[in-house]
Amino acid sequence: MVMFLFLVIALAVVVAAVTLAVVGGGEGSPLPEAAPQRLHDPLPADRPVGHADVESLRFPVAVRGYRMADVDDALGRVAAELAERDARIADLESALAGAQISGHVRLDKPAHPGEQS
Repeated sequence: MVMFLFLVIALAVVVAAVTLAVVGGGEGSPLPEAAPQRLHDPLPADRPVGHADVESLRFPVAVRGYRMADVDDALGRVAAELAERDARIADLESALAGAQISGHVRLDKPAHPGEQS
């Protein structure tokens, strides 16, 4: 019987607390929306992204992890710069291969009569 009385009193206290919270919290609007955190150390806009920039890049944590927009922006920037570097490397490698081929052709050509080697 004592246990039943204890449970009834505990239930009454819980119901009263919930009622006060609902009624008391109803004044005005619900909790204000928190301003979203933005990326504090974005990738530099005035120069190419370097190894140190990527190493020091830290994303703010949102409710469900990282802000997808910040991560997408950073990955898009890194991907674009890597594509530019890959294209530049390919251009330089093809130019080097062309220079090496033309250098071999010149060495293999016989000298014309009257020309000195």
